[in-house]
Amino acid sequence: MPCTESDALAWLTLLRAPGLGPARLRELIGRAGGAQAALDLSDGEWTRAGAPVAALHWRRDPDADRLRRDLDWLAQPQHHLVACDSDDFPALLARIPQPPAALFVAGNPDLLWQAQIALVGSRNPSAGGIDNARDFARTLGRSGFAITSGLAEGIDAAAHRAALEAGAATIAVVATGLDLVYPARHRALAAEIEASGAVVSEFAPGVEAKRDHFPRRNRIIAGLSLGTLVVEASLQSGSLITARLAAEAGREVFALPGSIHNPLAKGCHRLIRDGAMLVESAPEIIDALATQAAQLATALRGRLAAGMPVESPEWPEASGSEECSATDPDYARLLRALDHAPVAIDVLAERTGLTVEALSSMLLLMELDGRVAAAHGRYAKRRS
Repeated sequence: MPCTESDALAWLTLLRAPGLGPARLRELIGRAGGAQAALDLSDGEWTRAGAPVAALHWRRDPDADRLRRDLDWLAQPQHHLVACDSDDFPALLARIPQPPAALFVAGNPDLLWQAQIALVGSRNPSAGGIDNARDFARTLGRSGFAITSGLAEGIDAAAHRAALEAGAATIAVVATGLDLVYPARHRALAAEIEASGAVVSEFAPGVEAKRDHFPRRNRIIAGLSLGTLVVEASLQSGSLITARLAAEAGREVFALPGSIHNPLAKGCHRLIRDGAMLVESAPEIIDALATQAAQLATALRGRLAAGMPVESPEWPEASGSEECSATDPDYARLLRALDHAPVAIDVLAERTGLTVEALSSMLLLMELDGRVAAAHGRYAKRRS
């Protein structure tokens, strides 16, 4: 994490640059070797990295008042910025297809290195779903896993609260800046999590919730965790996105079965048909993740003992780990096929000759990079 105000200011300036996106920002950092050095690169180098005109204007004339408020937020106790070039950036998250450039953390950033299980599900669960979420969160938490979720209504909140009651670590990944709480009724819960765990976001202070922020939040939930457990989910649930992203990152996906008459079981049943592990008890998850958890624990112990960074434990490489570069022929073809008018993925398949499966992965990366807008299953070029 930044150790000086000038380093923090450089990172905040980059993170606030409109339209830059995590992939472009990470490319600039890689080219320059640091945040301040990235700001000092020429306009041509920024343009070659895909930075839009608005980002160039911001770099030359940033909002000094906004950046000062960001620095004031970071100066508060237990407020941190963990950048991708920091030794503290969590190793597991760095291995997903499209990692964030930095994380804002309120609470204990060391917990991001703890073995985590994502526990997600419906915002409107059944009473049985709430009971299952609480039971699994308590047992997994007492077994040494941190419980990671998204602070949403329903399953998320039940998992966080059960972990807190069990004295276990819990991490909330949110879709707003950390000075805001969404939903607002979870303000007290967020404060409890911050006091004994961590609340995490890739969004700077003051950024409000938007529809496209939630898939970005979900990829962080999946990326921080060794595995993702879906408790209850309809076929339209955002939890299925989290599960898909976990699978694409090479992580385990678990699902609880339910009644064939319960619409909130249909999403879990689909996951099981697609290869998720059907589980009926928390020990099944603990056994499935024991080896990976031991590897992560060994890495963390070495890191803490030596006071030095450690190499990421050897997990399978994430599928689709390429960045969405306009120089890649498939991505270039997809960019030409997109327009500012939203179109369905089947139409894009016809225009490009690419499979729906390939397009789905590519479109997600482009959406996270800020090049594509997605709504109601249709995709369009995002306006600069």
